[in-house]
Formats: sequence, structure tokens, C-alpha cells
Amino acid sequence: MNFTLSQIADLIDAELIGDGEVRIDGINALDSAKTGQISYLANSKYQKTLCNSQASAVILSSSHADSCPTNALIVSNPYHAFALVSHLFKQYNTAPNKSNEFSSIDSSAKVKGAIISSGCFVGKNVTIGKNSIIGPNCVIEDNVVIGDNAHFFANVVVHRGCQLGESCVISSGVVIGSEGFGNARCEDMSWKTIAHMGKVVIGNDVTIGANTTIDRGTIADTEIHNGVRLDNLIHIAHNVIIGENTAIAAKTGIAGSAVLGKRCMIGGMVGIVGHISIADDVVVNATSTVDKSVTRPGIYTGFFPLMTHKSWQKVGVWLIKLDKIAKILKIKLKDINK
Repeated sequence: MNFTLSQIADLIDAELIGDGEVRIDGINALDSAKTGQISYLANSKYQKTLCNSQASAVILSSSHADSCPTNALIVSNPYHAFALVSHLFKQYNTAPNKSNEFSSIDSSAKVKGAIISSGCFVGKNVTIGKNSIIGPNCVIEDNVVIGDNAHFFANVVVHRGCQLGESCVISSGVVIGSEGFGNARCEDMSWKTIAHMGKVVIGNDVTIGANTTIDRGTIADTEIHNGVRLDNLIHIAHNVIIGENTAIAAKTGIAGSAVLGKRCMIGGMVGIVGHISIADDVVVNATSTVDKSVTRPGIYTGFFPLMTHKSWQKVGVWLIKLDKIAKILKIKLKDINK
């Protein structure tokens, strides 16, 4: 599949400088792009690479246009424009089986207009929207609702009663609606598991990375709102609520009943304890531990305990100097003892 530069410029609302009839059949990095491919520049540190690029066209901002040796597509946000263009050349490897051969689909399921790959199980009273693709060996249990234009890769499990909106992309190995980790201690110190009767409700345009698990609610639901982006290997416990357009990086764990606001950015390997809330527009840096509610927007970092990023920078300076401070104190104590 290929497109003219004029077509791509229209897609990303770009100012085209150069030949609009040039045909583009792929996308590549600046330093490895060849004739017929398009690239992008979103970071000034790669400007030297731009000067030597063999790409047929480059997406960039007006501030770098003079350095572009080839056709240019000028936009205000090159990274966002690249994101749009990338989908023109993305090829899914799901290889769906339109005949639903070797799949088990309950007669009460409403799946017309969807493509169900081989090896899938679809339970009772399931609804799958039009133009949705369910990859090989997926399990969709009873009473699940999946909106239009969803794409499930292989080996996804959606447990009973869960709901997903339109245009969701669910990667391989994801489990939605698993039993939450709720246990009551008995008098003899053994555990009694709590039955989880809620569900998982996921909004529109949500992407979920490979091997991420989302537990169903205990009584109320676990909620993932519109536009959320979840990386691989994330665990979201029962009754968690994640606000619109929040992005969470890999290996983050969110304990039960935590509430995350809108437009938050959570770094990799962050731990968020249960029953706290995080305000809108909060950034939590990688490997931090959020052990209390965050009530104001800002950038936060920390391990013992969480604090504003500026406060953590000050603490970090003192931590680095602790050995020197200890040596000075020992010398002074010796002088005092003399």
C-alpha cells in the first residue's frame, strides 16, 4: 500500500514543501529511511541525522524546515502527526478466519459484522460490534459486550459480564475481569476468599498492552475510562478507577480501590497503594511508590515516602552526601572527645 505526499499532508493537516506526487510506501527512522519512505523529527538532538537522511519526506516543525534536505511536511506537533501516519502502514498479523471455523460461538451471541478467528470461544448473550476483529484462541465469556471496531490479538480472555467500548485495542495475553485479590482473615488465621460480583467497564479508544490483568470489582465495578493507554505487564486490582486519557507504563501495580484522575502519566514499575486518590494531571516518575493521596497536579518522585519532585531532588542531594557528612561528624566528635 502506498500514498502520495499530498494524501499524507491532508491526513495530518500539514504544509507540504516539495513534490506532492511523490509516493510513500513505508515509514522508517531518519538514519535508516530510504527512497519511498517517510520519517519524522520530533527532537532537536537528531537534527544532524536529518541533514543526512535519505527519506523521501520528513514530518517536522517549522523550526527545522530549513535543515530538511528532502520533501517536508510542516506541522506544529511532529510526534502526533507521526502517530497518525504510522497507522497507514501498520499491518496486523492476526490472520482472521472469516468462516469462524473451529470456533465455539453460542447461538445467542450477536457477532454479525465481526470477524472471529479460529479457536475462539464466545459465550451466551455476548455482543461484539461491527468491524471488530477477535484474534485466534480468545475466550469471551457470557454476557460480555464489545463495541465496534475493536481489535483483540491472540489469547485474550474477557470474563463474564465485562464491557468494552468502541475502538479498543487489546494485546495478546490480556485478562479482563479476573477475580480480585480480596481475602478475609479467619479466627484461626486462615483466609476466606471474598466473591467478586462486580465487573470491568472499559470506555472507548482504550489500548491495553500484552499480559496486563484487570480485576473485576468486589461489588461496584472496576472502571477504565475513555482514551486510557496501558502498557504491558500492568496489574489493576478490584474497584480501581482510571480517568480519561491517563497513560501507565509497564510493570506498574495499582492496589484495590485506588482512583486515578484524568490525563495522568504513571511511569514504569510504580506502586500505587489501595484506597487513595490521585488528582488530574499528575506525573509519577518511574519506580516511585505512591503511599498517600496526591491532591494537586504536578510531577512526583519518591520511595520513602512520595513527595513533590523538587523536594525529592533536594533530598537526593543530601543522600549522595551522607557518607561525607558522616565522616565530618566522626572527625568533629573525636575532636570534642579530646
